[in-house]
Amino acid sequence: MQKQKIGFIGLGRMGAPMSRRLLAAGYELVVLDVNDVAMDALVEAGAEKAASPRDVADRTDIVITSLPKPDIVRHMALGEDGIAAGSRATIMLDVSTTGPSAAKEVAEGLSKVGKQWVDCPVSGGIKGATEGTLALMVSCPNATFETVKPVIANFGKAFHVGEEAGLGQVVKLANNMLAAAAVFLTGEAMAMGVKAGVDAKVMLDIINMSSGRNSASQDKFPKAVLPGTFDFGFATGLSYKDVRLCVDESETLGVPMVGGALVRQILAITQSKYGADSDFTSMVKLIEDWSGVEIRG
Repeated sequence: MQKQKIGFIGLGRMGAPMSRRLLAAGYELVVLDVNDVAMDALVEAGAEKAASPRDVADRTDIVITSLPKPDIVRHMALGEDGIAAGSRATIMLDVSTTGPSAAKEVAEGLSKVGKQWVDCPVSGGIKGATEGTLALMVSCPNATFETVKPVIANFGKAFHVGEEAGLGQVVKLANNMLAAAAVFLTGEAMAMGVKAGVDAKVMLDIINMSSGRNSASQDKFPKAVLPGTFDFGFATGLSYKDVRLCVDESETLGVPMVGGALVRQILAITQSKYGADSDFTSMVKLIEDWSGVEIRG
């Protein structure tokens, strides 16, 4: 059976390595990005270049999008020259973090022209995108899931969370809120220990062998905080956007999210002080400043 031809829009930190995995798996690929250098690199690897989202959808069976903001996803999907206007593609699969409201809006717009939306936000970072070890949170009709499953298997492990548009986004927002909260709370605990006189590395080693271990203590602190580089690879602006969307969705559902609201405010302060392009581990720099200590190993 011939493989579907795939379109990929958004060749950033996640999109580029995911695109390369599809090429390595033998898929024909049509790519689009605002950055010509990113597109040219994929063309050199064997992809075809597109001129617009509509052009991508005219030439492929499935269009994958990896984009930074919900408004950009809406524009790429439903804009005048968007995916919805394309003549060939029947499925748009979005690996971005857009929030449930945007997912439902785009799904409805695509359905009017006979195209199917697939929620497929991912977790696992650049390393997971490169190695194909991402967690994929998929929501779409069962039949559509069976169609896209061989494609997304190249990215990691897929979890089908339901058929309704937006459910994958709910899971992703919850995950990203917890990831940000872990950075902040681990920073507070580490600052307390260091200020009391405990060696930062020793304290982190103990936490990671104890019940307080978490994704920040096991991964982000050893790589980006103890060395003082604050360069884990996820922007403060994106983390703030995700946590804001999470708190908004929770409140819409009538579920109090007091802790999440606090994390949202911490990220807002971090973004204000260090900029949206700073790494989200810069939350720890705030804590260091407030505490008068540096958490280094």
